[in-house]
Amino acid sequence: MSVWRPLWLLLLIIPLAGCSERDRPLDSPVTLEGETFGTFYQVTIADSLTRREADELEEGILTELEAVDAAMSTWREDSELMAFNEAPLGEWQPLSDELVEVLAIGQSVAEASDGAFDMTIGGLVNLWSFGPEARPREVPSEATLAARLAEIGPDSLEVDDQAFQARRLRDVFVDLSGVAKGHATDRVAAYLTRQELDHYLVNLGGEVKVAGHRDTESAPWRIGIEIPRDGPQEAQHVLPLEDIAVATSGDYRNYFEHDGQRYSHTLDPRTGRPIDHRLASVTVVHPSDAWADAWATALLVLGEEAGMALARERELAVLMLVRQGEGWASLASPAFLDHFGREAVDELGATVVDGPASGMAAEAGRPLE
Repeated sequence: MSVWRPLWLLLLIIPLAGCSERDRPLDSPVTLEGETFGTFYQVTIADSLTRREADELEEGILTELEAVDAAMSTWREDSELMAFNEAPLGEWQPLSDELVEVLAIGQSVAEASDGAFDMTIGGLVNLWSFGPEARPREVPSEATLAARLAEIGPDSLEVDDQAFQARRLRDVFVDLSGVAKGHATDRVAAYLTRQELDHYLVNLGGEVKVAGHRDTESAPWRIGIEIPRDGPQEAQHVLPLEDIAVATSGDYRNYFEHDGQRYSHTLDPRTGRPIDHRLASVTVVHPSDAWADAWATALLVLGEEAGMALARERELAVLMLVRQGEGWASLASPAFLDHFGREAVDELGATVVDGPASGMAAEAGRPLE
């Protein structure tokens, strides 16, 4: 009897030690990260967590991201969106609450921006080789562009967000790349809130949503706005954030070159061509990252003057970086000033636009550093 007792005690102690290790608090903040949607996700949590809790949270985050991918991806043949794109024209299709919500947001921004944002642009995206179709990176012919441009438009899609259904009226390819990533960011943030977490930052490929503070000193979360140029990523402006979402659209990362000319991946749905103006990036601060994502795309397409005019009309908190020769100008909307305050805007070196944006850009220009 006495011979076996030490071994039995040893076997009992080992699993107990293992349990206590997983239940020991981790150093704060805890960062969970990986790859999704062809980009990265990074979730930073300032609440106190154990290893076990962190592992469970990461599993839940991945479940949320997988659900969005299964519903809204154009790279998966089995996604709900691809099934909708293949459904008979003119017939209402019952859709998930989340997909209808995203479609409704996109249609609202499309209407408000006079088509500068358009989810039916998928056929053009594929044509310019920025979508799932395997095509050479070359400039489409005028005839091909005209044919596809005639097919698209927000009026080719109807969304009934009361009955949770939608239908295509013309043979368009609905692409949610301008809003789905923002929705996924919102969805992960909502999941963390349901887990009774109060302090976190969700970063999904540059789409950001934060809650609470980054430490026990009640310091705000801080994110950088990238300098609009090629090369290594470098933050020029740093924004302090609390309980808000931020989305940025820019024309300087994804592009291709043909015959010495550079073509942005951001297409203007009204012309069928990549945008070609001085506005390099648009950052939108909004309670919802899905809305911020869609608005950032729409305002980038519109350009500095029309985009800022619409931002002012809609009272959107917007920061624009506009090319000025070898430098750029930082322009802020009045709502941006209201949100961050005069001191913060002055620290950014941004000019608040309360008149035509083009004149303000010339006044606010600065060299690239």
